[in-house]
Amino acid sequence: MDTKIYMITGAALLGFALLMWIVISFVRRRRTYGRDFDLMDGHEFEYYCADLLRKRGFQEVEVTKGSGDYGIDILAERDGVTYAIQCKCYGDSVGIKAVQEAYAGRDYYDCMVGAVLTNQYFTGPAVEAAKKLKILLWDRGYLESMEEE
Repeated sequence: MDTKIYMITGAALLGFALLMWIVISFVRRRRTYGRDFDLMDGHEFEYYCADLLRKRGFQEVEVTKGSGDYGIDILAERDGVTYAIQCKCYGDSVGIKAVQEAYAGRDYYDCMVGAVLTNQYFTGPAVEAAKKLKILLWDRGYLESMEEE
């Protein structure tokens, strides 16, 4: 009889410990990552990314106007290098079109570097095009690392 009580108590304690670990992990993640960028609309995501860039030492960070921006959502400068950044808040992988927009926008705004910043990952063709066109690809992992700093 006593063995049964010890087993039930042990299982309950183990279950409670597991539940506490899950709760603590969730709280830490929320504290570390701030707002959930997957739930943002495109405009919110652009401003969120602009704030992250400022926190990472970029200067003169400007969110461009919505229409007629030639595919560029953010203009910024860091260490004398000018950036033209296309932001994509998607539910799926980002394709080649975003790379093409960053390439065209980089030249239009006469920036040194073109980049695509997303909450997702890039398709194979997008990666290949970015290599050829010399466009930086900042994916979900990069975005999360920006949040952690």
